[in-house]
Amino acid sequence: MFRASPRSWLVLTVLVVGVLVLTYSATTPEPRAAGDGRSAAEPSRDLPLPSGGTAQLSKCGLDEWPRPEPRGRAERSKHPQMALTSWGYHDPGPKGPGRPRFTLRASVRTGDRPLVLEAPVAEGRVTVDFYGPHGEGVRASARGLTATVMDGGYPGEPVDVPASGRFRVDPGEELRLEVELPAKAVCPGHSLPDVGKCVPEGTNDAADCPMVTLTLSDPAIRAYRAGTADDRTAGSFSDRLVAVFLEPEISPA
Repeated sequence: MFRASPRSWLVLTVLVVGVLVLTYSATTPEPRAAGDGRSAAEPSRDLPLPSGGTAQLSKCGLDEWPRPEPRGRAERSKHPQMALTSWGYHDPGPKGPGRPRFTLRASVRTGDRPLVLEAPVAEGRVTVDFYGPHGEGVRASARGLTATVMDGGYPGEPVDVPASGRFRVDPGEELRLEVELPAKAVCPGHSLPDVGKCVPEGTNDAADCPMVTLTLSDPAIRAYRAGTADDRTAGSFSDRLVAVFLEPEISPA
């Protein structure tokens, strides 16, 4: 009867283990290198918008304070001031004129002195941010937009640029502005029609609805706020108007 020597058993064992290793390697997928197969939770990248500006998709889901940090003195001063008057999605349908759009309307008022803004108003210097309720974070964000001056009708028509090339806001009057939120600035998981919806729909609680931040910057705003300030301090004033819809109040300490 054949009896294997210890050396023969060692050789057989090595051969069996080798076959098993080769079989495992052939049937097991290679591990992914670091950075492959990005998670769905990984932040999106900012993208240029076809109409100009940038979709700030890197902000999607961030639960940040809706009012940005001031960029200088008097940013929250009473004059001049901008307020959001309305916003929403409108689809004219297949038979209606135009295309589906999400727009924001705002008004600019001044104090006891006129405010003169170059046309187009705040060209490439308008930012829009939508924040979902209950800590959802940013639903849509775009910077580098331009405001359109509108008349007082409904839904309103763009106003022709004056011959001077500037829009003048006199005391007691208002300048009506419209800003369009581009569809590509909406975060993944949302669409243009639902970016402004409350959760739950039909709620009567403002805390269930989105917060909206609209900012607009123009050198004329800084000059207005500086007023009679000397040249050394004029540059310390903010050139930005900020409007926040449903801004949360800060609880007293």
